[in-house]
Amino acid sequence: MPSSFDTDVPVLLLRLDRNPFHHGTLGAIRSLGRAGVEVHAVVESPHCPIGRSRYLHQGHHLPADGVHGTCRTGETVDAAGASDDRLERTLRQISDRIGRPAVLIPMDDMGAIAAARLADRLSGRFLLPDQPPGLPQRVADKAELASMCRELGIPHPPTAVPRSAGEAAAAARELGLPLIAKWSRPWLLPQGSGLRSTTVVATADQARALYRRSGEAGSPLLLQRCVPGGPETDWFFHGCFADGAARLAGGAGRKERSWPVRAGLTAVGRWLPNPEVEEAARLLAKHLDYRGILDLDFRLDTATGAYQLLDFNPRPGAQFRLFTDRSGLDVVRALHLNLTGRAVPPADPAPGRVFVAENYALLSSLAALPSADSPFTAARRGRTAREGGGARETETAWFAADDPAPFLAMSAAWLGQGGRKVLRRAGRRVLRPRPRTASGAGPEPGPGPRPGGGSGAPGPSEHPDRTTNPR
Repeated sequence: MPSSFDTDVPVLLLRLDRNPFHHGTLGAIRSLGRAGVEVHAVVESPHCPIGRSRYLHQGHHLPADGVHGTCRTGETVDAAGASDDRLERTLRQISDRIGRPAVLIPMDDMGAIAAARLADRLSGRFLLPDQPPGLPQRVADKAELASMCRELGIPHPPTAVPRSAGEAAAAARELGLPLIAKWSRPWLLPQGSGLRSTTVVATADQARALYRRSGEAGSPLLLQRCVPGGPETDWFFHGCFADGAARLAGGAGRKERSWPVRAGLTAVGRWLPNPEVEEAARLLAKHLDYRGILDLDFRLDTATGAYQLLDFNPRPGAQFRLFTDRSGLDVVRALHLNLTGRAVPPADPAPGRVFVAENYALLSSLAALPSADSPFTAARRGRTAREGGGARETETAWFAADDPAPFLAMSAAWLGQGGRKVLRRAGRRVLRPRPRTASGAGPEPGPGPRPGGGSGAPGPSEHPDRTTNPR
């Protein structure tokens, strides 16, 4: 890629949802660092895997009690304002240490929502896309997204927002069981409550009981018809947009493997052109005058042939490096170029590229045995095979020959924090039949690291369509 970056302007990668295994942040560190940009990032500790990257100039830490704890139990004006004040103070302190204005790239929904609200107050210290301060919250809000899709004619699973426990039970019966329950604003869920952003609901009584926890959750409950998953049905779009819905970088891809199986983040993905998915993304960006990076999740409804939009994330997805074109351009590089006033070169797409998150790909491969087509054999074949008009090259989430320390640290920490237990359980799943539910919804997700980080096992109510972070 031409050396056109303004390397005098550093970047700060912000993640408020603590997760030492967030490979998307590592991908951004490497992408911008290799381009000569000075990279700063909010990291859990100097010893976390992400903090070991040779391309990270400096890691910065949030206060021990976080900066968003006050607003995770409910969205009152006072609580949100107090949270913003704390985050603003923290970002100002980081800005003082950096010593000059920097591009700010939030790596999770919570960070994107807060950064947009603070954009005016941080002017002169950080560069952010010029868009309405409430836009990231609007698109991340599940209820708002359902309304937006209806307005634009973008396919979206039928969704109800009950106003009472009785309505919740009635909606469950009307939509059909099992169905998906989602909290409209999952970033408000209080830690330690046991509430999940998405839950599989099997009975009307479960829907009624879940509704009764709405006050605790801090946002309305949505009930959504389940779009059955299957091979080749899960798709995503990553893009960076400028004024007038001009797409600077990105593309559409298909989730080949996930962990938990058919329920979680992308373990193996492939860049494949998809005009319907790409047009839906363009339509949304134009309607919203969206500027910056977005990550959309779709599922193909095999009954109707329509690609249903499941989620809108106003930040890079964890597998964004899949969409690195032949010149080396990806969404974070495009954003840095755009915000620093540099020309973004025309995209040179490379469909067929494969992305592998090694730790999750291993688990999904074990769960898929005795199939001979593991994600690793597929990736090896992909180095020489061609599909969709492009050479299939493999991008790994953790291993890089020029930056091996994060992979080694991840492997040691991941296995030490529960990976061995997960591997044993995944192996046992291979030895027993995988029962289907009476409704045909497929097997329950197996044990594994939580998509949001850590190594706990998701419960049987984990959402079969997708998880909130990080994919």
